[in-house]
Amino acid sequence: MTDKQLGVLIHGAGWVSGEHIKAFQANPHTQVVALSSRRMESVKKRAAEAGLVNIGMYTDLCSALRHDGVDIVSICTPQHVHAKNVIKAAEAGKHLVIEKPLANRWDEICAMRDAVRKAGVKTVVSFVLRWNPLITTLKSLIADDALGTIYYIEIDYQSNIASWWSGFEEARTKEKGVGSMLVAGCHALDAARWLAGQGSGQAARVTEVFAWRGGWRKGSTREYNYFTGEWADGKPPLEYEGLEVYMLKFDNGAVGKVSSNYDCIMPYTFPIEIFGDKGSVKDNRIWSHKYPGQKGWIEIPTILPDSSDVSHHPFQAQMDHFVDCIRHDRESHCNLDDAAHTHEVVFAAQQCYETNRPVSLPLR
Repeated sequence: MTDKQLGVLIHGAGWVSGEHIKAFQANPHTQVVALSSRRMESVKKRAAEAGLVNIGMYTDLCSALRHDGVDIVSICTPQHVHAKNVIKAAEAGKHLVIEKPLANRWDEICAMRDAVRKAGVKTVVSFVLRWNPLITTLKSLIADDALGTIYYIEIDYQSNIASWWSGFEEARTKEKGVGSMLVAGCHALDAARWLAGQGSGQAARVTEVFAWRGGWRKGSTREYNYFTGEWADGKPPLEYEGLEVYMLKFDNGAVGKVSSNYDCIMPYTFPIEIFGDKGSVKDNRIWSHKYPGQKGWIEIPTILPDSSDVSHHPFQAQMDHFVDCIRHDRESHCNLDDAAHTHEVVFAAQQCYETNRPVSLPLR
């Protein structure tokens, strides 16, 4: 174990970077020593908001990586530049926190994975809902045999993402966003993998996927803001289908369904259903053989994954976990190798759209 205080570079100054900064500031073993982004104005604004003084400020990642005392780099840039950012940081020998999605192409992710393996650095990918209190509780119950053998799981990402989100302009395009499942719905896909895995630190792997896409928002300049309840016209359109639905086969015999739905006219929801041969789950309600004589659903009074606001997400738990992995020289259950498989399923589904046939994994 190392007791060295770890220096952190935050690369990217958008919405989510503020949560990364807060989490590292609150961890006793880390200190934010540098910020970098494309514009110095953004760097200075983010530093001021976080109360950071006497830190390095950069508009170039290579220069920031040379800042004295950087051990960890948080990649908070747009998804289409993640690959080159990660590869540069890995080659510089830095441990990495990588925001999802990892990248826009499978070959980019393979190159990222190769660079990390060669460098021997630690990684964690921000599938942050693995640390949500409800999902943490469900994972513990599954590992404790409360549901028995999982045979079916269904999780949906339902959020009318639109121009209210600061990252929408880049994410809405086919070139930089690719699709709704890659941009955001991958949270549901990863949660399904995580909760389909029977072990406490195990995510199930997908062996086959069939996918459909549809919805109404592709090409439409009309959008709904569920924060204000208002409609607006003349907005930049989505360049891809807002709805994607996957049917999955897992390596442990379970099957599942996940969806990403940008087109729903309602507030954000993240419904979860899990069925095992000894119990069932509907969101935070449990029915289990562990409770003899059960007459009604047992409700877990905990925090649900029911908000799209990044301040609601458990970044503190994720970063504390990752720092602990570095200090004790062990790999995260959500490292780049594992998260790459979640993305592999997305790229397999993209193939399915072209062939209209099930796609087996791993991808060749």
